[in-house]
Amino acid sequence: MSSRGDGRGRPGAGRGKGSGASRGGKGLGAGKGDKSAGGSRWSASSGRGGSAGGGGVRRGGTSGASGAAGKRRGRGGAKGQVPGGPDRGFGMRPPRGSQAPRDTTPDVDVHDPNGVRLQKLLAAAGVGSRRACEIIIGQGRVEVDGHVVRELGVRIDPATQTVHVDGERIQLDADRRYFALNKPLGVVSTMQDDLGRPSLGDLLEQRHDRLFHVGRLDSDTDGLLLLTNDGELANRLQHPSYGVPKTYVATVPGPVARDVGRRLREGVMLEDGPVAVDSFKLVDSAPGRAIVEVVVHEGRKHIVRRLLEEVGHPVETLTRVQVGPVLLGDLKPGKLRPLNGREVAALYKAAGL
Repeated sequence: MSSRGDGRGRPGAGRGKGSGASRGGKGLGAGKGDKSAGGSRWSASSGRGGSAGGGGVRRGGTSGASGAAGKRRGRGGAKGQVPGGPDRGFGMRPPRGSQAPRDTTPDVDVHDPNGVRLQKLLAAAGVGSRRACEIIIGQGRVEVDGHVVRELGVRIDPATQTVHVDGERIQLDADRRYFALNKPLGVVSTMQDDLGRPSLGDLLEQRHDRLFHVGRLDSDTDGLLLLTNDGELANRLQHPSYGVPKTYVATVPGPVARDVGRRLREGVMLEDGPVAVDSFKLVDSAPGRAIVEVVVHEGRKHIVRRLLEEVGHPVETLTRVQVGPVLLGDLKPGKLRPLNGREVAALYKAAGL
């Protein structure tokens, strides 16, 4: 039995609103129509704005795919926004210029039936609300042990498995601790000193968890020192092969000749071998004195003092103001602050973890 086309449209397509082709604001082919040869009640999808080709020509002049897209948007705010507002910047659309991880790995079963649900762990780590974490999992932006996970029922072991969101590692182990300390002058970088000198342990005596310092600062150098109980991260941050930069600000006798920065960047020969700085900058100068900034990733003893003395500018005062992505900021001498999730994730990235 054939459809009743009789001049109103092609067989199987009735008159309707909101289709691909249009005439005077009314489209053909997606609205209510006559019975087709197959006996279907509708020739395509019924109602307004229905065909897969787009929203047709809407009243008021909006046309094409924007009709359907506009109807889908109106109720939930900006397109792609995650309800609940994530706490750490995850869960929203990735920043402009970045891309969510592409699933190029074969399917691998990372599920641990005795573990904890992935979205619960992410929410507890501050990535966002539970709902926001479910959404970013569904978007393929979460990796477990290097494999993209999209299923919401996956459980993992936070003590043995690693998780990345948008390429940033998320620390899920609640027992791990990460702190920034502004080490004062005169304090030695040990937890206990046999000679009775002030030590880091004196500053941490109120804490009962076991922490160790990432690298050292001389007693006559103040500034940023990281403390943690994460041994793997600490070892990588200290090892020069990972190139994690440390930034120092020094007061030296002035004036500083223009070629000092070039000499330090090209490399200076010391008694234990050559060494070069990552960058050198003159911050300020006054008659007979200058403030310079030196960035190195070497960890040799007294390295900054020895370098500056070799080029004719022995150090008068020295402060470390940054380690990798972590800044000293306005932290007062002797004070401790916990690192936030972003800082921990950035440290892992800097250390290649």
